[in-house]
Amino acid sequence: MTVLILIVKKMYGDLYIGIDVGTGSVRAALFQNNGTLIAKHVSKISIHNPLPDYYEQSTENIWAAVICSVKGIMSSSQVKPKDVKGIGFDATCSLAVLDANGQPLTVSPSGKNEWNVIMWMDHRAKDQADRISETKHDVLKYLGGSMFLEMQTPKLLWLKENLSDTWQTAGSFYDLPDFLTWRATGHDSRSLCSVTCKWTYQSSENGQGNWNSQFFDLIGLQKLAENDFAKIGKEIKSPGENVCSTGLSVAAAAELGLSPGTTVATSIIDAHAGTLGSLNCKPRGMVSPPLLNRMSLISGTSNCHIVLSSSAKFVPGVWGPYYSSILPHLWSTEGGQSAAGDLLDHIVKNHAAFPAIKEKAEKRSVHSFSILNEALEDLRQQNKLSSVALLTLKLHMWPDFHGNRSPLADPTLRGMISGLRLSSSQKELCLHYLATVQALAYGTKHIIQELEKYGHNINVVHMCGGLRNNSLLVQTFADVVGIPFVLPDMDESVLLGAAILGAFASGNYSSIQEAMEAMGGEGSVVMPNKQDFSYHEKKYRVFLQMLDDQKAYQTIMES
Repeated sequence: MTVLILIVKKMYGDLYIGIDVGTGSVRAALFQNNGTLIAKHVSKISIHNPLPDYYEQSTENIWAAVICSVKGIMSSSQVKPKDVKGIGFDATCSLAVLDANGQPLTVSPSGKNEWNVIMWMDHRAKDQADRISETKHDVLKYLGGSMFLEMQTPKLLWLKENLSDTWQTAGSFYDLPDFLTWRATGHDSRSLCSVTCKWTYQSSENGQGNWNSQFFDLIGLQKLAENDFAKIGKEIKSPGENVCSTGLSVAAAAELGLSPGTTVATSIIDAHAGTLGSLNCKPRGMVSPPLLNRMSLISGTSNCHIVLSSSAKFVPGVWGPYYSSILPHLWSTEGGQSAAGDLLDHIVKNHAAFPAIKEKAEKRSVHSFSILNEALEDLRQQNKLSSVALLTLKLHMWPDFHGNRSPLADPTLRGMISGLRLSSSQKELCLHYLATVQALAYGTKHIIQELEKYGHNINVVHMCGGLRNNSLLVQTFADVVGIPFVLPDMDESVLLGAAILGAFASGNYSSIQEAMEAMGGEGSVVMPNKQDFSYHEKKYRVFLQMLDDQKAYQTIMES
């Protein structure tokens, strides 16, 4: 007897790939034109930490992970390469260095060319950033008034002053998102998002953009101006614009298992991709305020807070405003906390009681934060409290263990904890974890207050990233800030944002906004709990007092 098996292949229509290079992994996802996720694959990437505050990666390792992730989604979905109409990339704003032949050049004290990326969170260039800030040059007003050491300009100056061979031999300096589009197409261009937000390129409302050669002369980087700034960006394109007419190169297509010529969109920074993927999500049960009254909070290893405006609003200590860096003809402003998920991991995983929490989590196949959230609810009931928040009445934290990005732009600040006890119990770990969650929420409130002080009006926060899955954290943020938080049903907003770029570049949408509307989906709403408002107001006063205290300690020690 012959058995005939008929395989019916599901028809998806036009498909788009979003590729996100994060701090510790590369993720690729396949989306339909309505934003439905078809397949996702994650590949780990390596981090080299040769010295304190030095964090490095490898473009070869990253591209190998891109290949693995794209092949993974194509294999699991079994779609045909010809059905993929567009590809979008996003990545962390890290500095990649290549020689004139496109090969890696070392940025590392180890001297190994393998390590050719200075990561976004690398803080080696503090002295260079301070000296650049001291110039008070006009370009700095678009960076909150000072140069922050996580940006690319101080890192380039560090390379010149510390690795002269790399500096002299370098053929190209890329922001990591732009390295990816170059590697995918062979076409040497830069994204307006990358160069305005991290490299001091100036974009204006009259449509003219430029590098400021006088600024580079002033800080000792005049070499970058050679050949019309070819090493850092001669051709600047808007996010979502076609990188080149030839699309995906034959070589890259063979590596990725895709069709040569597939449209590749000009890239974007990862947090900004999260804005594209989350900001047009429609909240259920609530009338959404206008686009310019929404904030996107991309919450993962770090926290990024992004708002849009129709005019330039300058906020001291906050990055921007940047013209057309995310959406055409709109200004974007970005606040941030350098350590968020990273800080929570540090507090939890370095506590003596963590192994027991980890064991419980592994047995139940849940995140350790879920175990801690449950334990805090048990403590609330045992203490007959109306809210979990009240458990930290005498425990307070200032969360800048890795410096303050916004709104103080002070990398010298450090973390502080008040109210420690002589205990290493699981209960104490739970309280430290809760105090950290609250401190991050107070830091976000601090940023929002400064944004509103200078003209922004924020009525709702659209939250995406890994920490949006932590229910206690989301509720705490809503309670502290005092406005609704929207959680997109699609919990891969950053990947979706990258795919939206690919969808727009493919020509199937007339604008990025139209693609956002079509693919943004819906989301649930977390309303603030008013009963804890006065408690959090008092805690917030303590939070700000801790800042004053830390500055007072610095003054005493420096006197």
